[in-house]
Amino acid sequence: MSRPADPLRPLAPLDPLPVPPAPSLRARLLRHVLLPLGLTWLAGTVASVLVANSFTQRAFDRSLLDDAYAVATNVRVVDDQLDFTLSVREIKAVLFDQAETVYFAVLRPDGSVLAGWPDLPVSPPRGDDVYRFSDIQYHGRSLRAVRLQLTTPQPFEVVTAQTVLGRSAMLRSVLLYSVVSQLLLLLVLAVWLRRAIQRDLQPLADFQHALDRRDVRDLASVPVDASTRDVQRLGASVNDLLDRVAQGVQAQREFAGNVAHELRTPLAGIRALASYGLAQKDPAVWREQLAGIVDSQARASHLVDQLLALALADEARHAIPRGAVALHELVRNAVLHFLPRADAAGVDLGAVGLDEPVTVQGQAVLIEGVLNNLIDNALRYGKPAAGGVPRVTVALSHEGARVVLSVTDNGPGLPARHQEVHQRWVQGQEGKRLGQGAGLGLAIVARYAELLGAHHEFVPGPGGVGLCARLVLSAA
Repeated sequence: MSRPADPLRPLAPLDPLPVPPAPSLRARLLRHVLLPLGLTWLAGTVASVLVANSFTQRAFDRSLLDDAYAVATNVRVVDDQLDFTLSVREIKAVLFDQAETVYFAVLRPDGSVLAGWPDLPVSPPRGDDVYRFSDIQYHGRSLRAVRLQLTTPQPFEVVTAQTVLGRSAMLRSVLLYSVVSQLLLLLVLAVWLRRAIQRDLQPLADFQHALDRRDVRDLASVPVDASTRDVQRLGASVNDLLDRVAQGVQAQREFAGNVAHELRTPLAGIRALASYGLAQKDPAVWREQLAGIVDSQARASHLVDQLLALALADEARHAIPRGAVALHELVRNAVLHFLPRADAAGVDLGAVGLDEPVTVQGQAVLIEGVLNNLIDNALRYGKPAAGGVPRVTVALSHEGARVVLSVTDNGPGLPARHQEVHQRWVQGQEGKRLGQGAGLGLAIVARYAELLGAHHEFVPGPGGVGLCARLVLSAA
């Protein structure tokens, strides 16, 4: 006996149903164009057939009514009695039709038949109408009939009827020629639309093939042979994306190379200091080496912070949100942050222009990064060569509708020929002499100013003494 299935045993997962492939853009365009066009064609064909049938029926009805009047003209009054004057041969000549069988009847006022076929089931006219058309069945045939009422020379009625073979043949011909011609036009239009859509979508297919053949490491722009503005915009967007990805990859490579290159020296120094200290017995030497290790670690940490700041700036150059920033509060907080360091170094650090609120359009983190780097550089290098008290002043001022943030020191300044220090890894003479920094501080300032859409410059300090770093921002 087979064991019953365990109700607690989990069931095997069902295979997912295959997802049907999405239709091509060409097929969707053809369907979206040809479906409404076909419906429009169908409505137009029905309307044209109905109109043609209406006019055809009117023409045949007019001919049938003319036959009734022709028969009525041969009714006379003889001895106060109605008399039909046409013989059988003559009536056949009057009502001759090559394709249809024609019937007629002349009726007295009491409804009796004066001449013609009896019992033609034709309804009399309504109200004051003189004649009335109707469709009847007579001896198994479908007929179109008209009943005409006349009052002279005496009241009488004439009925004429004929088969509808000619009408049906005419309607079939109109329907056939209309449908066939419209179908041929629709077919020609579908072929033309297919070729036109294929031609216009070919640049898109070529662009897709170019992307499929592209190597994963190749981030160069893809050439686009655009025949339409939409394909041109798509190609431009993809190429812009590739350009941004290439810039991000290049920034990552630069960051990795910079970290590997620049951290080698301070780490080697830390290792050398530690090795020398371990080889000594004197605690004073240990203390001196530990102080050197702390100093080297501080420089390495500062370098890592600057490298990370540059990497983040390169990464987020296209996604920096801007808003209203209270610049006076940022300046006040930055000065308070650097005040202990300035006091320890004997630098007179002050601020000007913070009495009134100053609001600018920008990004607080970037402005704070610019300000911190400018103050840090001023504290490092802004010491007078001839002695005296070093002074660093952070100032806020207005130039029309713009706000100027400046950091001024009374140090040796920066000659015009050394203004390239805003480039990465380039140090001024003072930095080389002091052996501090890696040439990244002012490069960070330049990049942050670019992201803020602000203008930055280095000019001589008051009286040509020292250096004044200016950042011009838009007021909110």
